[in-house]
Amino acid sequence: MEELAVKLIADGVQKKVISPGKGELSTFPNGTKVKFHYRTSLCDGTVLDDSRTMGGKSKPMELILGKKFKLPVWEQVVTTMREGEIADFTCDVKHTALYPMVSLSLRNISQGKDPLEGQRHCCGVAQVHSHHSIGHHDLDKLQAHPQPLVFTLEMLQVLPPGSFQLEIWAMTDEEKLEAIPQIHEEGNALFKSGDIAEAAEKYYNAIACLKNLQMKERPGDEHWIKLDLMITPLLLNYCQCKLLLGQYYEVLDHCSSIINKYEDNVKAYFKRGKAHAAVWNEAEARADFAKVIILEPSLETSVAKELRAMEERIREKQKEEKGRYKNLFNYSDKASAAATTG
Repeated sequence: MEELAVKLIADGVQKKVISPGKGELSTFPNGTKVKFHYRTSLCDGTVLDDSRTMGGKSKPMELILGKKFKLPVWEQVVTTMREGEIADFTCDVKHTALYPMVSLSLRNISQGKDPLEGQRHCCGVAQVHSHHSIGHHDLDKLQAHPQPLVFTLEMLQVLPPGSFQLEIWAMTDEEKLEAIPQIHEEGNALFKSGDIAEAAEKYYNAIACLKNLQMKERPGDEHWIKLDLMITPLLLNYCQCKLLLGQYYEVLDHCSSIINKYEDNVKAYFKRGKAHAAVWNEAEARADFAKVIILEPSLETSVAKELRAMEERIREKQKEEKGRYKNLFNYSDKASAAATTG
């Protein structure tokens, strides 16, 4: 088999083409969108991340060139690729030092979490040199002992500027703020049409975007509070979706975070009460529903309905457990009788 040629394409970056792809090489002006699959490995072959399997699904990476992605070497190497091309890029430590933070964001996104979860409010270089665990053993190890990495990329699509709708992650801060009301409306429309999972994703994207902007502000400052007041209704809508999808513990977490900041938020108490009831936390549910009535007496009928539903579920559960124990004792009695006559 013919040896694949290894070519130095930049200082500390070697490229090995595995499959050459097709067509002309793009000039990749700023604003070009590239979609590609990636696999990140240590030089000994240990795989750290694979976009085809991350989070249990296959989702390619999308980059808008010129938007200062946290890992500049990716912007550099994709501009050497044609559509359909597969290549290995071996990159020295100076290009890979920030990879643990990038990987953490990508892993969070694949699991439906905030991309910034687990990251401290400081620059990437400061995080690399801190001893703060980022919650993944392999990334902690890489952060403590940076080393060269091999990125295996498959270029799926190259889209010139203006040929696609700009994704929220690629917008400027001003564009993001302008886009939020539209994304909110799109989420509401999906919710009304019964597409709950898609609506949740819309709300999540808007929340993550606003939190990204909020990270640039000092907590408690006027602009931080303004952004937080935009996040809260989106987060409540997200929680309503999660209630319908049966993801009750996530609802408990988010509603508690709202209540910690805004202790008179009736909707947060109501949704948290429903989530508590769903996971059999009867005392906590009753406490939340009682708070709802104190804050908003007009919701007494709605609260009474939720309490009746919870009490009915509890009765059904007790009845089911009683029957199960009865059958268990009957079986034990029969087994004892059989042993005696034997």
